[in-house]
Amino acid sequence: MLRQKMLAYDLPQRVQEMGFYPYFRAIESEQDTVVKINGKDILMFGSNSYLGLTIHPKLKEASKAAIDKYGSGCAGSRFLNGTLDIHLQLEKELAEFVGKEDALVFSTGFQVNLGVISSLPGRHDYIIIDDLDHACIIDGSRLSFAKVLKYRHNDMASLEKVLSKCEPDKIKLIAVDGVFSMEGDLAKLPEIVTLAKKYKANIFVDDAHGLGVVGRNGRGTADHFGLTDDVDLIMGTFSKSLASIGGFVASDKATINYLKHNARSLIFSASIAPANAASVLAALEIMRDEPERLEKLWDNTRFAMKLLNEYGFDTGHTETPIIPIMIRDDFKTFQLTKELLDQGVFVNPVVSPAVPSTSSLIRYSLMATHSHDQIQESIEKIYSIAKNIGVFEHLAKMQEVS
Repeated sequence: MLRQKMLAYDLPQRVQEMGFYPYFRAIESEQDTVVKINGKDILMFGSNSYLGLTIHPKLKEASKAAIDKYGSGCAGSRFLNGTLDIHLQLEKELAEFVGKEDALVFSTGFQVNLGVISSLPGRHDYIIIDDLDHACIIDGSRLSFAKVLKYRHNDMASLEKVLSKCEPDKIKLIAVDGVFSMEGDLAKLPEIVTLAKKYKANIFVDDAHGLGVVGRNGRGTADHFGLTDDVDLIMGTFSKSLASIGGFVASDKATINYLKHNARSLIFSASIAPANAASVLAALEIMRDEPERLEKLWDNTRFAMKLLNEYGFDTGHTETPIIPIMIRDDFKTFQLTKELLDQGVFVNPVVSPAVPSTSSLIRYSLMATHSHDQIQESIEKIYSIAKNIGVFEHLAKMQEVS
């Protein structure tokens, strides 16, 4: 039966036969604004390295020094033999950076959400999620014994309706993305805080795409809104602005102590490698010392949005360097992605079932290290190809029907 199921799954093969398969494109160089694919220079507009730190000399030097001192790995979990002094230093600096008492480092950001969300609420408690939350929040919720309730994306009336149905004496954990990874918009954190106080709920903010992007020196969404003290838990990843791999959660000391001894994805996973921890420490130092890097990211964002608006693209409700370019047709999204790569521009397609076919899009993401010339070249090519394959005609017809 398993073999039959595996053989019946042929969607990727069918897309490959059409010549539009857009995944697992092998990069042969550093993750920079220009990468090499099949020996060809390609403009990279599909990376989460928002501050452009993956090639920074300080991060490379810190990683090499950590390997010389600690070796290549820890050969165990944080819970047993895998905690190094560099992990403790990193946790201290992360807690200070996001404004919390303590922090706990996991092997990936996904593992953070699996461990934290599944272990905090109990069988008779509630987890409340935005219906556009990231997959790791959803999967963490599925692992919990708590009741999982959804509210419509950034709809505060829907959130209040859900909260009003919860038993008042139970834990109610609102788990929400700070910056939504595909749409690029921010959680309505001030309103969420108001409702959390009204219904005695707690707030967990997944700031994977907010850290290094919003807030003072990139301190994240809670800092951006001045609500750090009103958010119970702040989660972040190292694989985006911090240019490494791993993740963390920051909170009060009692909560971190509980998670150290109950989060299964921490206890039963190997700890991050010394080189990863060292590079994150270097990235934090750069974020604190070089605010101009964040300013350049936002300058690039404003420049790109101006061009996209002038060309008539629908960019949804984005408020960040994550810019969704709405195509609203899976086939045209694949076609645009393929033809862009052929012309030297790398972007990421988002199609069904990740979103409805009528909401398919190109995820165009910016780095602080992009030049205006690179941005202009990429957007001109997006416009030219989109026009040639009938994207604007398709969008106009959809508007007429609606």
